[in-house]
Amino acid sequence: MASRSTQILEAAARVIARRGVRGLRVEELAAEAGVSTALIYYHFKDRTGVLRQTLEFINDRAERYTTDRDPDDPPLTPREELEETLLLELQDTTEVRENSSAWGELRASAVFDEVLREDLARATLVWVQEVAAMLGRIRPMAPASALAAAAERLTALLEGLSMRWLSGGIGIGHARELMRGAIDAELAGLAGPAGPVSRSGDPGTPGR
Repeated sequence: MASRSTQILEAAARVIARRGVRGLRVEELAAEAGVSTALIYYHFKDRTGVLRQTLEFINDRAERYTTDRDPDDPPLTPREELEETLLLELQDTTEVRENSSAWGELRASAVFDEVLREDLARATLVWVQEVAAMLGRIRPMAPASALAAAAERLTALLEGLSMRWLSGGIGIGHARELMRGAIDAELAGLAGPAGPVSRSGDPGTPGR
């Protein structure tokens, strides 16, 4: 059974996803979570504390559903790991829809909230570094700066595609195809002496 604090954070993510950050009121959060307002203040001190912890909760949940795999499944190649991790952010499930919507609402509110802006910047940097590390396992000869730039482009595109999908601008299948194309393009741009990378993650035969 989820702890009380986790129960509150799950409710906060739902409220933010549906109503935005401005729609998050402690009284309404308490009703959504089925707890007292006193308990929310006990665990999080104030509304800012709720927002900061909800951002961390959303990040942790996204990491879980993009990295958890059946231990009996065959290991992924570095190329497959990169694609799977990014594409799992584009799943038509309640959890992913809620998580991505809440992330978008928090990012929009960070324009006007300096504390939230700093927290989001740190969370985004960690995400970019993780993607850069995956790119580096595919392209070990690529410069760190090039890996970081490619990771920034991929994560920024993923956020944009996610918002367009969630808002009905594009279908999820098209969003996933665009993401695959972007991964291919970034890996081609990082191509070094080892030659282009195939879909399997192994170096291809250099062209003449």
